[in-house]
Amino acid sequence: MPCMPTISYQGVELPLFATAVNWKSYYRDAISPYIKDEVLEVGAGMGTNTKLFADRPRKRWVCVEPDPTLAAGLRNLAPRCAIVPGTTADLAGSDRYDTILYVDVLEHIPDDEAEAHRAAEHLKPGGFLVVLAPAHQFLYTPFDRAVGHCRRYDIPALRKLTPPGLRIAEARYLDAVGLLASLGNRILLRSALPTERQLRFWDRCLVPVSRLLDPVLGHRVGKSVLVVWQKC
Repeated sequence: MPCMPTISYQGVELPLFATAVNWKSYYRDAISPYIKDEVLEVGAGMGTNTKLFADRPRKRWVCVEPDPTLAAGLRNLAPRCAIVPGTTADLAGSDRYDTILYVDVLEHIPDDEAEAHRAAEHLKPGGFLVVLAPAHQFLYTPFDRAVGHCRRYDIPALRKLTPPGLRIAEARYLDAVGLLASLGNRILLRSALPTERQLRFWDRCLVPVSRLLDPVLGHRVGKSVLVVWQKC
């Protein structure tokens, strides 16, 4: 599938999914234990996740964003955060962090293995590399392609990206009910982009059920995948 690096953001999913308050609360709770003192957020976009974790205690929060318009907007949305317009390749070689976040970002990057290895070089010993991404390549749709997704992931695929010197601390799926809804959309509705009404139904009705059901299922199925590595 063709995939080009996105520098000027052209998609519509950021403002659309920014309204998914239950989903954001769900993955916030899953990721929060790994938010430590100094954090690097890769692909900060509109600052949705920057604000989502704003109440977490930390010494430093750095946002990396390649789109110049979004990077400029982050300066107003997150004035206490350092903004790096560009990619992780633009970081100083000596920069080290306790946590590096990729929330719905790694799937946009053509060479994800090189990206994961570069991120590992910027982790402190004991630090966490956190990836939340859309799950299951069989769910890849024209919507994924339109918003610049190079791929979707499962846990084995992310395991293969493990950089030297890191070990997997956690690997699980989130949103089992959302997975069923996505399958239904792919098979029956075949819509490329969810409508606002569909998104509200998913967020308000399905995500709360997933929060209850996912632990019962052992987080073995879901629409999104969360993998956390720790540097040895």
